[in-house]
Amino acid sequence: MRETEPERQKLYYTIGEVSEMLDVNQSLLRYWESEFKTIKPKRSPKGTRYYSQKDIKEIKLIHYLLKERKLKIEGAKQVLKNKRESVARTQQVVERLQAIRDELAEIIDDME
Repeated sequence: MRETEPERQKLYYTIGEVSEMLDVNQSLLRYWESEFKTIKPKRSPKGTRYYSQKDIKEIKLIHYLLKERKLKIEGAKQVLKNKRESVARTQQVVERLQAIRDELAEIIDDME
């Protein structure tokens, strides 16, 4: 997950922005939306998806379960149903540790 957060957070993000933020294809986001009913982007009259911070947080959690923990869709659904809070905390810790690792790598590069 690339985790390129904009400097100023917006209320809503397009599917392109979210796919770039998480380094996944737009088609994968649409598929996850069809599989996980907790992802509910707003739609414009023309059908453009607009994801809220809540949607993005849910997508990050799903991304963690499917890509990092290597669960299948049904397994991820079960975990979200039974252990949502625990997994969300773990995912947040992993995210923070990855950010720290990236910062340390930058510092090392600057020192060389």
